[in-house]
Amino acid sequence: MEEKKRKPSFLARLFGNRNTQTDILMEEHIQSPGRMMLSNFLHNKLGMFGLIVFLLIFAFVFIGPYLFQIDLGESDNTQIHVPPINDMLTLPEGLDGNVQDIAAGATFGVGCDKDGHIYIWGYTKITDTIDLRNIPEEVLEAHIVSVAAGYDHVVALDENGQIYVWGNKRLGQDRIPQDLRVSRTKGGKNIIQIEAGYQCSGALTDEGEVYFWGNTNMCDLDVKKEYRGRVVKFAIATYHYCLLLDDGSVVYGGLEKTNAFNRIPEALSSDVVDIAATGDTMAGVKSDGTIIVWGNVARHEGEIPEREGTASAEDDEVVMTAKPLEIYGGRYHYTALMENGDVVSWGDNAHHQTTIPDSVHGAQIETVFAGFYQNYAIDVNGEVHTWGLKGHPLGTDDLGRDILTRIINGGQTTMTVGFVAVVISIIIGVIMGGIAGYFGGKVDMLVMRISEIFGAIPFLPFAMLLSAIIGTRIDVSMRMYLIMVVLGVLTWPATCRLIRAQILAEREKEFVTAAQAMGVREGAIIFRHILPNVLNVLLVEATLEFATCMLTESTLSYLGFGIPLPAPTWGNMLSGANNSIVIQQYWWRWVFPSLIFGVCTICINLIGDAIRDAVDPKSIGR
Repeated sequence: MEEKKRKPSFLARLFGNRNTQTDILMEEHIQSPGRMMLSNFLHNKLGMFGLIVFLLIFAFVFIGPYLFQIDLGESDNTQIHVPPINDMLTLPEGLDGNVQDIAAGATFGVGCDKDGHIYIWGYTKITDTIDLRNIPEEVLEAHIVSVAAGYDHVVALDENGQIYVWGNKRLGQDRIPQDLRVSRTKGGKNIIQIEAGYQCSGALTDEGEVYFWGNTNMCDLDVKKEYRGRVVKFAIATYHYCLLLDDGSVVYGGLEKTNAFNRIPEALSSDVVDIAATGDTMAGVKSDGTIIVWGNVARHEGEIPEREGTASAEDDEVVMTAKPLEIYGGRYHYTALMENGDVVSWGDNAHHQTTIPDSVHGAQIETVFAGFYQNYAIDVNGEVHTWGLKGHPLGTDDLGRDILTRIINGGQTTMTVGFVAVVISIIIGVIMGGIAGYFGGKVDMLVMRISEIFGAIPFLPFAMLLSAIIGTRIDVSMRMYLIMVVLGVLTWPATCRLIRAQILAEREKEFVTAAQAMGVREGAIIFRHILPNVLNVLLVEATLEFATCMLTESTLSYLGFGIPLPAPTWGNMLSGANNSIVIQQYWWRWVFPSLIFGVCTICINLIGDAIRDAVDPKSIGR
């Protein structure tokens, strides 16, 4: 029986099956030149690999900015030179489900369990020689009941009232007052609260006495005599503190007379049940649920969220239906635990520290631990719910800016500059090359001399000179547009010569003679009849020129003459990598930008090479 013929696959019918034994003339008759070029490109493995990777990078840098929004004014001294890390909120196995106390530092967390063991996680390296993971042996042997995390040090309290400090001690972070150095078992004070701030710490005794120690040059750590023995709770901001007294009033305990914190709202002179502080603000909660925030309210700390049935008042006061039981402060945000077990967060949300996960709602939260950019909520079952800064997947730079966010937004700028510059270069080059190639003679001579003049201009010195002349007279956006125009105007001669050479060959063919005999206008002959026949070559040139323009823009930015900081580009992100300290110690600042830039450029060149091979008839193997 005669074998039944197999029906060719969809791809074989669409692009042609290269393994099918087909007559050469029939194949040429069936496949158009464009179809043959597409088929050859799709069979080029390197070209397809480059196209797929480039499209992924393209989507990464053009869709990513909507997810990773950048703040050009961002600067955070608590996140400087943090290496790639993503476990700042990951509790150690022994602590999860058995939490006694947790404190959040700038890039780390510290906690103790109900058995008195202490744990630390996240990025704990303060300097080359100071690492908070090096917990003193005496702390490991003690039964710890409370912890507090500052910017560069940790304070711990054991069951006997003994205070321990480790980390950076250069500014007196370990100069504990003499009255607190004796444990309760030896007649010392009974400490009920410890807190750690930027470069200072504090402790409160059951007698209402509060003590502070640390950098007295930066922090106002003195306590007025009239407040001693009356303190119920205290809260530390970056360099200041406030006190909740036994009569329900909130006071500023320091000696400074003019700052944003000693102007306490009149409403907090009585009936206050809790206080907290962020880096630049302080807050108080009254017994009726009123929350009042004061200080340098610049990070949305005063924008307390309204809830159903909420009555809003003036002067940053909000009365909530479910009363807040406790309030906690991070660096630029507040978190409040409500009487119904719910949790509310507000303030700056740059690190998602106010984005409460759905698992928290309805989980009956018993207590919350908040600090800097992290939040930990413990429910009635002992489960820990976390939200906030998990880390920086690609690290941070010398200003504490996230490298991943800057790579995404910088890539968009670099690719946009390269693309627009190529479009300008191609338009000028096609017009000038088409005119020179078709008309020839004196027109050709004139156009070629003009292109030689532009081609003789040394681009980098010219761009650097132009940048020095303009200086800071124009903003970042105008500077980006200027680079696009200059790149396009100075790079068209190569395209012009290529198009001229192709048109010189095409204009002698019969279809051009036929069009001239029919009276077709010369402009239509050049751009409607001849140019489509050289479009394949032009596509290769545009692809390779795109990569060249990206490299040129990045070179200018690297040298400091392109798009200036703080606006990111892949080039100016590498400008800090020209010193040995960055190269050796902060490798993530130059490895990741250079890696994605190099991969992107290689992929564009692979695409260009694949297109060139696809349009070359000699590359078609049969």
